[in-house]
Amino acid sequence: MSNENLSKNIKEDLPKITKIEKCGIIMPISAIDGCTESHWEDVKMILCQSIQEIGFEPSLVSSSDDVGIIQKNIIQNLYDNSIVVCDVSGKNPNVMFELGIRLAFDKATIIVKDDKTTYSFDTSPIEHITYPRDLRFPKILEFKKELADKIKGTVSKSKTDPNYSTFLKHFGKFMVAKLETTEVSKEEYIINEIKDLRFIFQKYMNRDMNYRIGRTEENDSKHTACETALLNILHTTLKKYGPKIRHMPIANVVNLISEEIQMQNIEELKCYDQDNELCSKKIRDLLLSIIK
Repeated sequence: MSNENLSKNIKEDLPKITKIEKCGIIMPISAIDGCTESHWEDVKMILCQSIQEIGFEPSLVSSSDDVGIIQKNIIQNLYDNSIVVCDVSGKNPNVMFELGIRLAFDKATIIVKDDKTTYSFDTSPIEHITYPRDLRFPKILEFKKELADKIKGTVSKSKTDPNYSTFLKHFGKFMVAKLETTEVSKEEYIINEIKDLRFIFQKYMNRDMNYRIGRTEENDSKHTACETALLNILHTTLKKYGPKIRHMPIANVVNLISEEIQMQNIEELKCYDQDNELCSKKIRDLLLSIIK
């Protein structure tokens, strides 16, 4: 069976899921203020679980199903998401910048922080929900419930109260920022898309040079066999977990598939390395092409 037909079968096996509202997440993802990347992965999982419990779809504002320049995707998500949860722990500059943009749109926003991070002067008028940096289980349970309740209440108020304001109400009346949709000609659209693709291509050329140098015609057949085996693993995993897998963060699904690969001793996947960024990226790319 060809890879194209296999991907089609996987799509047909997955139940149709109605579209649900997105809750954007702004948070650190790299080591900062003494906290490692794995710490932030744990924090992200906690936030996602709380958001999913009330029926929203969690997603980093930097995530997108579309190909495009990441900064454009971030701005669009900051504007479009029904609500955004922002973790200002460690006062990461990128996080504070993205929070500022969301607050300029004056849309539903909830700020959280750990108990080691001090308040910032500019955002101190906004209520912050605090969680323990050491992620103690009993306190985290309380935090998750408080966050879930706050999300529900905030979204409801933002939809029913015409005077709702997250931030600007503290300073008077302002003209709220909006993203204007501009109609462009077919030629302009194509030119812009080419520019985006050129930017992305150059980015991956620089990042993955060593990998692509290693790819030759000699090992392309081996690469194809690996991809086919991986698609079969995807098929098995998606069927195993059913509809709920659509609401899991991509990172969690990648981990589930990695575990499945480790359990099955498949010759074509002997090259798979769970800690290798390119291996994980391949799974993510295949997943997005199948379940989006």
